[in-house]
Amino acid sequence: MPKKIDPELRERAVRMVREHQQDYPSVTAASKAVAERLGLGRESVRRWVAQAEIDAGAKPGVTSEEHAEIKRLQAENKRLREDVEILRAATTFFVSMSK
Repeated sequence: MPKKIDPELRERAVRMVREHQQDYPSVTAASKAVAERLGLGRESVRRWVAQAEIDAGAKPGVTSEEHAEIKRLQAENKRLREDVEILRAATTFFVSMSK
């Protein structure tokens, strides 16, 4: 199970990469340096920076809000499918009882 990172630390890491990006040849290199300094995973910091760029509209992709909405809708869809299955079973049971 991945550990939960404090949102403030995540924002700080993204801000540091953005502030020092010009000092490095790539975003990945800047992410690596910031990750080492903060004791975080390099890939995690790189993904946070990429997602922040998507959320800001600088890059195409699914924003954090859209991703949260998709997850919510998937969970709702799952619950509705389970409800339908229960209703089908109940209908089958009551139909068999009435015969």
